[in-house]
Amino acid sequence: MDDRFNSQPSLYGQSTGQLGVERNRVLRNTYMLLAASLVPTVLGAWAGLHLGLAQWMLTNPGMGMLLFLGGAFGLMFVVERNKNSGAGVAWLMAFTFFMGMMLSQMLSFVLGLANGVQLISMAFGGTALIFAVMASLATVVKRDLSGLSKFLFVGVIMLIIAGIANIWLQMPALMIAFSVAAIGIFSAFMLIDVRRVLDGGETNYISATLAIYLDLYNVFVNLLSLLSIFSGGGRR
Repeated sequence: MDDRFNSQPSLYGQSTGQLGVERNRVLRNTYMLLAASLVPTVLGAWAGLHLGLAQWMLTNPGMGMLLFLGGAFGLMFVVERNKNSGAGVAWLMAFTFFMGMMLSQMLSFVLGLANGVQLISMAFGGTALIFAVMASLATVVKRDLSGLSKFLFVGVIMLIIAGIANIWLQMPALMIAFSVAAIGIFSAFMLIDVRRVLDGGETNYISATLAIYLDLYNVFVNLLSLLSIFSGGGRR
C-alpha cells in the first residue's frame, strides 16, 4: 500500500543525461499533481464542515478513527493498484478529497477559536516552509537514506498506537509530544521521498505524489494542533 521501500529504478540502459531528464520529468509531474491535490483537499474539508461530519467524529471518536483508518488505507491501496493508468490520478484526487473531509474535525475546532483563521494560515505557511527546506536539502544530500527511512517507519507505527490510545486518555502532554514527534518524522520523510525521485528510486509520479502528500498532510495537521494548543486564543 505504501511502497516507500519497494520501488526500484526502471530506467536501466539509459544514458546519464536521459536518466536526469526522466527524473526531472517525474519530479515536475509530482509537484504539479501535488499542487492539484490541494483543490479536492479544500473541497473535502468544506464538505466535512457543512455536512456535519466534524461534529459526528467529535461525538463518536472510536468510529471516527475506524472511518479514517479504513478509508485512508483502502484508498491508498486503490491508488497504488492504479498508479500506472489515468485512473490512478482520479483515485488520488478521491483520496485527497477524503483526507480533506477527515481534516474537518480539527478545522471545526480551530475555527471556533478567536484567532482560528490566523492559526490555519500560520500552519499552512509553516508547512510550506518546511517543505521548501526539505526539498532543497534533497537536492544536495547524497548519502543513502534507506536506513533512516526504515527507522522512521517504526516511528510512524508508534505514532499510530499513541494516537489511538490518546483518543481515550486525552493527555495534553502526550498530545504535544505526539505532534512534535510527528512533525519531525514526516519532515524527514519529505526529504527522503523527494530524494528517492531524484535518485531514480521512484519512477512513478502518482506514487511519489501520494507519499509527499501524506508527509505534508501530517506536518500540517500536527503543526496546527501545536499552534492551537499554545495560541492562548479563547473560543468565539
